[in-house]
This record gives sequence, C-alpha cells and structure tokens, in this order.
Amino acid sequence: MIEIWGGDIPGWVPEYSQKAPALDPFLVDSKQPGSAVIVCPGGAYMHKAKHEGRDVARWLNTIGVSAFVLDYRIAPYRHPAPLSDAQRAIQFVRANAAEYNIDPNRIGIMGFSAGGHLAASAAVYPLEADPAAEDPVARVSSRPDCLVLGYPVISMERFYHKGSRDNLLGPDPDPALIDQMALEKHVHGNMPPAFIWHTADDQSVPVENSLMFASALSNAQVSFALHVFPKGRHGLGLAGELPEVAVWTDLLAQWLRQIGMR
Repeated sequence: MIEIWGGDIPGWVPEYSQKAPALDPFLVDSKQPGSAVIVCPGGAYMHKAKHEGRDVARWLNTIGVSAFVLDYRIAPYRHPAPLSDAQRAIQFVRANAAEYNIDPNRIGIMGFSAGGHLAASAAVYPLEADPAAEDPVARVSSRPDCLVLGYPVISMERFYHKGSRDNLLGPDPDPALIDQMALEKHVHGNMPPAFIWHTADDQSVPVENSLMFASALSNAQVSFALHVFPKGRHGLGLAGELPEVAVWTDLLAQWLRQIGMR
C-alpha cells in the first residue's frame, strides 16, 4: 500500500482510528508507458466492498491496464474527506507516472455504488494544477482522463441512497451541500468521457441515478456510453453470477480501446 498524502492529511482525525488514505497498486509490465485506472470500491461510504476492488483491478490487468485500488476515508469522516482522497489519488499517480510506467495523460477513475459517486465527484470537481506548489503532487491536475461507473450513486436529492447520503453528508445536511453533491446538477463540458452500467431493477440504488447522469452528460455534450441490463441485484461487481450482465466487462474493454485507454 502506498500512502498518498505523505504528510499532513487535510481533515485528519486521529480519534477515528482509520488507516491513512492509500493506493494498492496492480501494475502491468509493459515496454511502453501504459494506461491506469484508479478503482473506488462501494460500500455506502461506510465500508469498502472487497469484490469491487482487487478483483476488478486484476481484471483490468488482463486487458493491459494498470490499476490502483483506493483506500479512501469513510464514515465517521464526511465530505470533503473522501473527495479529497480521490482527487489526491489521481494527482499522486499522475505526478509519479514515470515511476509506475504510466502515461500521465491516460489515467482514469472507476467506482461502484457509493464509490461511483466518489469517482463521479472527482470528475465533476477536479483540482487544477498549481505549478508553484511546494508539493510536487499538487503541481498536476486531478482531472481524470476517463470515468467508469458501475451502478453508481449520483444524486443526493432524487432517487438517492439514504445510507450513502447520511454517511457522506450527515443525517440532516445543509440544503446547499445536498445540491453540491447531487452530481447530475453539476455536470460540465470539461468532463472526461464516461462509461456507465446499471441494472434496471436495482432495489438499492435506483437506475434513475445513471439515467440522470447520462442525460446531464448528453446536455453538456460529453461523450458517454450507457448500458442498462434488465435484471440483476445491486453490488454485482464483475457479475460472474449473471453472464448476461457480466458482458459489461467486454463492453468496457471495447470502449477503453475506442477512447485510447488501451
């Protein structure tokens, strides 16, 4: 595990007894610098689902893409701690791209469920590079070069997942904060291309989250691919138990090649 802050962590609370935010690297051996994807497991901002982390990273390796699983802060931490960790993770990989044999212009972020909300937040709210920063990591942008979302939490207003909202924003959040983190309302034209998949009968995170986000991307003229499968429970990950849904990985592999990430 690689700690991403390397010093003082913004908003760090020692009493919470969590490990420092870190990346678990899964690197592809290649002669030329390759692409990388930062993987954000879901878990309602309360825990992190193991099958949405390392398993996904290993699959990315099979298609020639390096991966970094992000161990980000969760409850009792609240916003903006998780977002700060995701932004920092992208900056960290980009700033150290040569060490990991990564092309700094081909770094994406992927998330599932609440991890999808985190990944999408990093795309909606990127940090600009600060060339004058003392910290070399802050000298590069946190904007991801692509965005991959699996059954993501997107909204904090409509069709939202109560557990994710409570854990991220608190049980009685300020309306302005709800608005800020209702990501479908803040999509903009500088967003990276996005790949989204969901199941239509998801009983935990309604498919409307993905539909609203895709609609917002369309309105902002941001390239995206959206795949909605008729059946499948929430939290499928690679979806090995449902072959008719597991094809999302084949579709993603094709899409990554189309956008130059493979």
